[in-house]
Amino acid sequence: MKIKKGDRVVVIAGAHKDRDTVREVLEVLPKENRAIVEDTNMVKKHTRPTQDNPGGINEVPAPIHISNLMLVDPKSGEPTRVGRKEENGKLVRYSKKSGEIIK
Repeated sequence: MKIKKGDRVVVIAGAHKDRDTVREVLEVLPKENRAIVEDTNMVKKHTRPTQDNPGGINEVPAPIHISNLMLVDPKSGEPTRVGRKEENGKLVRYSKKSGEIIK
């Protein structure tokens, strides 16, 4: 996958309130081609009260499709496409805009 946990991404499609802000990926779900991004695609989840949790209605981020996300270029801070190339015998991700290696 081109996006990993901890990456800084921009939402390029979806609700207006979620678009065009840089956020961090909390979790990646490769089987479903989705990722959970902080404060994006918030949904209300009803939880039953337990001994540890008082229950109620909580807002949690829901998964968003990978195609709606773009990685942020570490050099310029703009959205960029991601390429893969071999360096020192290992595959690394790089920014197509600046050529900078990502992590």
